[in-house]
Amino acid sequence: MIVFNRLWKAMEKKGISTYQLREQCGIDSKTIRRLRANENIETKTLDKLCKALSCKLEDIAEYRPK
Repeated sequence: MIVFNRLWKAMEKKGISTYQLREQCGIDSKTIRRLRANENIETKTLDKLCKALSCKLEDIAEYRPK
């Protein structure tokens, strides 16, 4: 299972809100909801998040075996 707990910590550390992700990065509110629920998202969304936060994938997502 992929979890996005690190995403919220990275956003807080960099002072980026979900509003900024929606408005400046083109990530819609449904995708934000999916991230909060650790549901499937597209790789292009991961790319947008890494660009917005200037980070690596492992800084925002983590694999946890079920």
